[in-house]
Amino acid sequence: MNKRQQVKTFVGRKLTRFERNKENGSGKAELAALRRGVGRRPGELPELTGTFLNEMPEELMGHTDAPSSAEWAVYTALTLYALHQQGQNQPMHLEGQKLGTAIRYLMPSGMPEDNPPILARFNQMAASADIAELAQHLRGIVTLLRANSIPLDYIDLADDLYRYQFEDNRNSLRLKWGRDFYRTPLNETDSKNNTEH
Repeated sequence: MNKRQQVKTFVGRKLTRFERNKENGSGKAELAALRRGVGRRPGELPELTGTFLNEMPEELMGHTDAPSSAEWAVYTALTLYALHQQGQNQPMHLEGQKLGTAIRYLMPSGMPEDNPPILARFNQMAASADIAELAQHLRGIVTLLRANSIPLDYIDLADDLYRYQFEDNRNSLRLKWGRDFYRTPLNETDSKNNTEH
């Protein structure tokens, strides 16, 4: 199993555990702690290291003072998930709901050009210079998704976050996000069905 697949598998296991434990006291506390980590670097809040590093495969862990690409991806995906899940009754992780599609659901009644603020957010996110900037833009986007109860595939997001750290992948990821964002205009039925999952 390559590192990309290991990141996806590991995040999938964490999300399953969070969903299973979200109603008990320790599960709520864990998600609350993760929310405090949004916008911070892995390792900046020592109390979170166990939450995102516990049971992580050795191959994904860093060996220098800087977080590894996998640690960045896992940490960012899990902290954003915790932010997204806050105050929601239904799971905000939905496999198959890619990042570009989820953002598009913020404007179901028209073309992206008809909603300049969302289009601007999308473009700023896609033009991020590095993983830290991308995480900052995603924080604002996830806040909007949460406000509209629009779920996101956090396993796929973790994969995107991992790949984005390698400059050779950035243009293909931007193309992927753009394709999903600009697909055939969504209608209200599609949007309603998607948010009921």
